[in-house]
Amino acid sequence: MAGKPRKRASARTAKSPSISPAPARDVAPAIVIAKGIEEDIVLGRRQPRERLVEQDLCDLFGTHRGDVRLALFELEKKGLVERIPNRGAMVRGLTPLEVREIYAVREELEVMAVRIIPFPVARKDIERLEELQRQHTAAIAAGDLLTVFYSNLSFHQILFGLCGNACLIETIDLLAQKVYGIRSFANAFPESLDRARRDHLDMIKALRGSRRDELVALTRRHLEPSPEAYIRDYERRFGKAEAVAAH
Repeated sequence: MAGKPRKRASARTAKSPSISPAPARDVAPAIVIAKGIEEDIVLGRRQPRERLVEQDLCDLFGTHRGDVRLALFELEKKGLVERIPNRGAMVRGLTPLEVREIYAVREELEVMAVRIIPFPVARKDIERLEELQRQHTAAIAAGDLLTVFYSNLSFHQILFGLCGNACLIETIDLLAQKVYGIRSFANAFPESLDRARRDHLDMIKALRGSRRDELVALTRRHLEPSPEAYIRDYERRFGKAEAVAAH
C-alpha cells in the first residue's frame, strides 16, 4: 500500500528565477528559460497538459517572446512540450499507452547495455558511481528533489556509458528525456525514493562482483515505479475511460 505522498509543488508558486533581458541573437536566455521550465516539469510544478502561455513566461523570466519561443521549441524537440494548433504550447501529457511503449523500449535497451558492459569494471568507474550515489542519498535525506533528479540521471548515464556503444547510449538518453515529466509522480512517495536508493547500491554491488544476471534484474525492476505512479495519477485525473480510449 502506497505511503503518503510528499506535497507536490503548486504550479502557481514561484518556479524559476528571472533573467535579465538580452539581445534577440543571444541564445543564452532561451537556454536558461528552457532549463527553468524543464526543472519545473521534472519537479511536478508544471502538470501534464498545463498551458504554457508565452506572455506569462515573458513576465516570469523578464524577457521577450523570441526567447520564450526558442525555449519552447527546444523543449518540444526533447518531447517535454507539445504545440496544439490554435491553442499554443502545453506540457506534454503522455497517455498510458505512450508511457508503456516508451518504458518497454527503455527496458530492452537498458538491459542490452548492462549485458554488454565489460567485466570486471574498473575501480575508478565503481568509485564514480559510489560518489554519485552518496550525492543521491544525501539529497533524498535533505528533501532536495532537484538534486535527487540530477544525481540519479548522472548515475545512470555513467552506468550505461560503461557499455561503450555510443549509439545505444545516445538512444537510451533520448528516451529518458521523453519521460522526464513523469519522474515526479514516483518521487512524491518516500518509499519510491528509498527503493531507488537501495537499487543503486545493489547495482554497484553487482558491478563490483561481476554478477550480470543480478544487474539485469535490478535494471528491469528499477524502471517500474515511475510509469506505475504516473498511470495511476493519469487515470485519477482524466478517468480510466480516457486511458482506455488512448489505447
